[in-house]
Amino acid sequence: MITITRGDRAAAFAVTRNVYPEGTLYVPPMWSDFDRMFDPAKNPLVTEGHGRFELFVAWRDGRPVGRIGASLHQASNARHGTRRAQFGFFDCADDPEVAGALLNAAEDWGRAAGMSELVGNFNLTAMQQVGVVTGGFERPPYTDMVHSPPHIARLLAANGYAPVFPMTTFETDLGALDPASLLGPAQEAILADPDFAWMPIDRKSFRTRLGEARTVLNDGFADNPMFVPTSPAEYLFQAGDMMWVIDKRISCVAHYRGRPVGVILVIPDLNPLVKAAGGRMGLSFAWHLIKQRLTNRRAVLIYQSVSRTMHGRGINGAMLFRVVSAMKTIGYDRLGTTWIADVNGASLRQMDKLGAQPLHRLHLFSKPLLATAVTPASPPEAA
Repeated sequence: MITITRGDRAAAFAVTRNVYPEGTLYVPPMWSDFDRMFDPAKNPLVTEGHGRFELFVAWRDGRPVGRIGASLHQASNARHGTRRAQFGFFDCADDPEVAGALLNAAEDWGRAAGMSELVGNFNLTAMQQVGVVTGGFERPPYTDMVHSPPHIARLLAANGYAPVFPMTTFETDLGALDPASLLGPAQEAILADPDFAWMPIDRKSFRTRLGEARTVLNDGFADNPMFVPTSPAEYLFQAGDMMWVIDKRISCVAHYRGRPVGVILVIPDLNPLVKAAGGRMGLSFAWHLIKQRLTNRRAVLIYQSVSRTMHGRGINGAMLFRVVSAMKTIGYDRLGTTWIADVNGASLRQMDKLGAQPLHRLHLFSKPLLATAVTPASPPEAA
């Protein structure tokens, strides 16, 4: 028999350890991040009045065997004219009974809030981890990438969810890339222009650079689907811990005549460290951290953005050239890129220039909440 409880963060965190096999490529979040993310007294999504959430855990025989977060982003619905509830952190074994109970709980929650659709994964917003993996299951993810086993998409389809909004993550073999291939006349002119300055994101200036990065992100992404501008508190809540892992040599904020106009945020891939530590700061964490710093050769591009008034001038390519050149000099040999939607032609062209190869295929999964009957959809063909 399956029972559902609410709000038990410790039990929810334990689910993936209980239900995913030892060799899984899934990487848990850090417990400290998971705990504060689902704490309504700490998360600015709630404290600033932009939304709310609930965390459901499925139990069988006294063990937590499944979880799902249900959330409502009122600011997103207002901005995009939707009546959408979201689900995220949907994890369970390949068990239709557990999956059905969790999804029913999230659907009832969304229906009670007056929403007409439930869509996920969103962990918890569109500016955090997004999607359900539908292809490339055998490839290990980088930091800030979702990774779900094949049965998650299949269970969603069996419960009436349809795949929508296709996305791809990417990986670049830096050893095979000549950074000069990223340069054209526009990029060369920018790099030679003394009006441009390249400000490192380091610990000394971290808060200042983070504020500039948020400003450029909000402006450059303003027209992107699902995007909602982040407040200072929201951005710091999500990115503040990067101060302890940032490599100032491979991220920067571009200034033009003293004004921030571009940002490229790249961090070392922390997934091997987090996986080895089981997501917890235990006694062995320091040893794993030292090993990570000595052996890691992978980094991940979290996002890059350019202010709209500077679009089309080649700033993205100039930033990529600087970062990729630095990465190769330092010794990084792989660059992951978090999800890019199929509708984002400009970013996909940047991936072509990088020689990036698809890593994972992802989709959102959507279900109407007010329909009396829904025909189950088949998951998309794996890439």
